[in-house]
Amino acid sequence: MAECDGIKESNKKIPRGWLIFYIGVIIWLVWYIASYTPQISGWSYYKVYEEDVKKHKATKVEVPTENPYEHNDKAIAEGKGIFMANCAVCHGENLKGGVGPDLTGHLKYGETDDKKYLTVAKGRGGGMPPFEQQLGRDRIWKVLAYIDSVREYGKTP
Repeated sequence: MAECDGIKESNKKIPRGWLIFYIGVIIWLVWYIASYTPQISGWSYYKVYEEDVKKHKATKVEVPTENPYEHNDKAIAEGKGIFMANCAVCHGENLKGGVGPDLTGHLKYGETDDKKYLTVAKGRGGGMPPFEQQLGRDRIWKVLAYIDSVREYGKTP
C-alpha cells in the first residue's frame, strides 16, 4: 500500500451487488449483439417490415365502387354535418368553392363514386389533404352522398 500526503490506498473488493449488475450487463450485451446483428442471427428489420406489408396487403379491405348511402336521407343529413365541420372551410357552405374547387360542377379527378372516394380518402396534390384517418370510410361515403344530393338536385336537404 502506498501512502502519499496522508491518503491511503487500500484494496477493497467491489460490492457484490455491483459485481452482479456488471456481469449481468455484459451477458445482456452479448445476447443483444448475437440476437440483433444480421450477420450473426440473420434478423433484419427489413424482413419484419416486409412481413408487415404482406399482412397489410392480405387484410386490405375492398372499398365499394358504389356509394352505399346514395339516397339515404338520414345519411345525407349526417354527411351535411360532417361536410360543414370538415370541408366547408375550403369548399364553401354551398359547395361553390372558395380555397378549394367548386364541387357542383365538373370534378377534375373524376365523377364516379370510387374516384371521388379516393380523392377524399387519399387527398390530391395541390392542396387537398387526405381525410381517410380522420373521417373513416363510412363518414366519407356520407359526405359524398351529401355532395351528390346537392349536385343532383341543386339544393341541400
